[in-house]
Amino acid sequence: MPIHYSLVSLVLIGLFASTPHVSRGDEKLEPTTILAQHCVRCHHDAKAEGGLSLTTREKLLTGGDSGAVVDLSSPGSSYLIELITGDPPEMPQGGPPLSAEAQTALRQWIEQGLPWPKQLILSPTSEQWWSLTPLAATPLPRDTANDPWVRTPIDAFILAGHQQHDLHHSPPADRRTLIRRLYYDLTGLPPTPAQVQQFEQDTTADAYEQLVDRLLDSPQYGERWARHWLDVVHYGDTHGYDKDKPRPNAWPYRDYVIRSLNADKPYEQFVREQLAGDALWPGSPEALVATGFIAAGPWDFIGHAEVPETKIDGQVARNLDRDDMVTSTVNTFLSTTVQCARCHDHKFDPITQRQYYGLQAVFAALDRADRAYDPDPLVAARRKQLTESMAEIGAQLKAVETALADEGQHDLSSALAALRSGQDATRVRPEAYGYHSQVAAEADTEKWVQVDLGQGYSLSEIQLHACDDDFNQIGAGFGFPRRYRVTASNDPQFEQDVAVIADRSREPQPNPGLEPVVISVDHVTARYVRITASELAPRQDDYIMAIAELTVYDDSHRNVSRQQAVTALDSIEAPVRWQRANLVDGQYPHKGNSADEVAVYLQQSDESGAARRSLVAASLEQLNDQRKQLAQLPTQQHVYVGTVHTGQGTFRGTGHNGGRPREIHVLHRGEVTAPGDLVGPGTLDLIPNADWQFRLPDDASEADRRIALADWIVRPDNPLTWRSIVNRVWQYHFGKGIVDTPNDFGRMGATPTNPELLDWLAAWFRDNGQSLKDLHRLIVTSNTYRQSSAFDEAQASRDGDNRFLWRMNRRALDAEAIRDTILLTSGQLDPTMYGPGFQDFVVEHPEHSPHYEYHLHDPADARTHRRSIYRFLVRSQQQPFMQTLDCADPSQSIAQRDTTLTAVQALTMLNNRFVLYAAEQFAAKLSATHAELDEQLRAAVSTTLGREPSPQELEALRNYTQTNGLPNTCRLLFNLNEFSFVD
Repeated sequence: MPIHYSLVSLVLIGLFASTPHVSRGDEKLEPTTILAQHCVRCHHDAKAEGGLSLTTREKLLTGGDSGAVVDLSSPGSSYLIELITGDPPEMPQGGPPLSAEAQTALRQWIEQGLPWPKQLILSPTSEQWWSLTPLAATPLPRDTANDPWVRTPIDAFILAGHQQHDLHHSPPADRRTLIRRLYYDLTGLPPTPAQVQQFEQDTTADAYEQLVDRLLDSPQYGERWARHWLDVVHYGDTHGYDKDKPRPNAWPYRDYVIRSLNADKPYEQFVREQLAGDALWPGSPEALVATGFIAAGPWDFIGHAEVPETKIDGQVARNLDRDDMVTSTVNTFLSTTVQCARCHDHKFDPITQRQYYGLQAVFAALDRADRAYDPDPLVAARRKQLTESMAEIGAQLKAVETALADEGQHDLSSALAALRSGQDATRVRPEAYGYHSQVAAEADTEKWVQVDLGQGYSLSEIQLHACDDDFNQIGAGFGFPRRYRVTASNDPQFEQDVAVIADRSREPQPNPGLEPVVISVDHVTARYVRITASELAPRQDDYIMAIAELTVYDDSHRNVSRQQAVTALDSIEAPVRWQRANLVDGQYPHKGNSADEVAVYLQQSDESGAARRSLVAASLEQLNDQRKQLAQLPTQQHVYVGTVHTGQGTFRGTGHNGGRPREIHVLHRGEVTAPGDLVGPGTLDLIPNADWQFRLPDDASEADRRIALADWIVRPDNPLTWRSIVNRVWQYHFGKGIVDTPNDFGRMGATPTNPELLDWLAAWFRDNGQSLKDLHRLIVTSNTYRQSSAFDEAQASRDGDNRFLWRMNRRALDAEAIRDTILLTSGQLDPTMYGPGFQDFVVEHPEHSPHYEYHLHDPADARTHRRSIYRFLVRSQQQPFMQTLDCADPSQSIAQRDTTLTAVQALTMLNNRFVLYAAEQFAAKLSATHAELDEQLRAAVSTTLGREPSPQELEALRNYTQTNGLPNTCRLLFNLNEFSFVD
């Protein structure tokens, strides 16, 4: 069947890979795009000016009343070229002349024989796609606004659709159906038999509205709707990818979502917190936790922790990581497939590759890591006060340390550094150990590490300090190379003008232990100093190179390597104690008791150093006192969020602390090996009169980029944001959104079935407090929502998919609702909220690639009987019971879950150990509370189905139970359609 594309979809369409294009700015001028944009509006099948239609290749070759417009045998003489290049050009009529680039593109296209995408038909239409049109309040339909059936504005729009498509609404559902529908929709749990009975007997006029309010005020509301949100943001408790290691501190973000929904935060605040809460509300622990959104998706442990960023694979991993941050943000908040522009301009939507990489630049300073925080804001404030004071004192002491080191008093400087960092041991071991290479299988593998001094210096001495680590009981001298050479150069690649300062590669060198290796330099002038190991140190079953400190002195005996940039052939960079920057941080292990050394120093009597000694004594006293106060504060929690990458492989908190964003380039075909233009932070060029480039000042912090993006997303004139969220909420209430592709509002997605309703809801939500609870209330109190789900053959023949909601959709319970309901009805549900997730598996081989063994889990373990929202979500190995019931895959954004009916589901619900255990517990509960079998059966039916059994059902259940036992009867009830569907 021919494919019809709208005019705008062709403006940026990328099906024309075989056609020539000429680049102009950010645009790629495709010939068919040029025709669609400038010519087809007057030359299409319904309006062929001059008898010429340009909708297909065949019609273009046929020509019009004046004959052929292209001549493939002599392209340069084609009439089409004459029309667009004349002086003045005759075409396009009524519009500006085509640019020189566009003219060239058309000429080259004809010369190549008019390559045309198969089945492509150009057609004229509006120039603006529906989702990008300005959002304004839509007036209610005149013909239905005053209809008696209309309870809320929603009904007026739905009724207008019924009239347009020759449909009529269904009668209201009965009260038992309504209460069950509401409970599951708003809380994910069923009502108790008593609650059903009370509602059925409540005759007050607003009984339904009161029930809605009670459920929205219930804490279970947040648990239910957080699950929907976490599906979209692809939240998980493991990293995913090959090793799929646990992510034990992801859960605070999950709890943040639950709390935020229960608190009914304005949607604008909810968005801003998740993108830049740490910067916008720096004193709020909750706002910090909210940025777990940025780090919610999968993370390549190997590509980040085991491969340095200097290698191609490391760069690829980080590029894909930023892609996940960008994709999740734009998919979630804007329902736009921005990821399609990573390798080229978007094929269907007006998104350029440059704009995509502008979004990557927003997150260019971020990596993912655990970050400590205090849940109590008062504790957080006190910790901040103490930490800042200690940092100020520490800065004073570090200045003294530097001065002492520059004077040659290295041991005293290191001892003072140890006291400043809270250490006091006979063998001083700083928290930051030093540089550590990747492991090697052979000892004679060459490794190197070098420091950039920032400028050329005349060098006089170099000192190497060995590491001290107890791995494999090695201790002092850990990782120090057996053979090595020290070289210097002004060439960072060490390919020319290399001075050999020391060559100790001819024979194995003794382990220096904690004694510094001092190398005199005969006044070599150089900017770079490199240590190259030719024989590595043994570690266990492998070999490494590790150095705690590299100190380089100029001819004035100043340490010119301190805090300078370090590069290496490779390094492990994790944990924090092993990072390249530690090689020049001034800290290294040494012999002697640091407290004794400093005490001797403080007792000196020379007057020239009295002021400095007095400062050291007072500072250490203050520091120790504040350190004690800090230790008395409650232990901090950790949350997995985005943290700032400093450019040296270390991490620090996001927000106004700054950070050095990586340079982001447009990548040709998305390849990190083919960088193009450098781009700054920006967003998408989708809003009229809004600059898509942020144009931040040069001294803007890292966080300013995320704040700018958050501000742009929640702009009142951003039509995507408000349409997206109301469509998502609508979908979870009715089973389908007004737009059936909730993550794609572009040209490859669906169009709205009721665009007027969508716009009315979006504008109403935006302009009336942005309360999600108010939106729920508006939807569920409508007569549209209250309809029966009964089937009508005549109406189904006109609208078989119920797109226009002439009845309510019957929906299957999702996996979490089924599991939680089974636990609740069997009396096993633990209602405890918040905290670390429960693990319904046993972990094997956690040291490398964990295996999550669900079959080893005991379903009777009460620790795993909490609601499913608190389940520890594994990306690579999903829980078989939940996966069979169409649970969301946490490795990808799931905007709409699959709903399947399979034989495997039936077998799972019959034979899974969890179901068998729950059936036994349910039977025991019934036996304990009801003496007679019929009473037990009535209670079983009312608990699972929310109604009384009929006499025929009761008799059948009685006969079945007498033959097979009460636990099997309970299992049978769990397997009824009426149990697992909501009408």
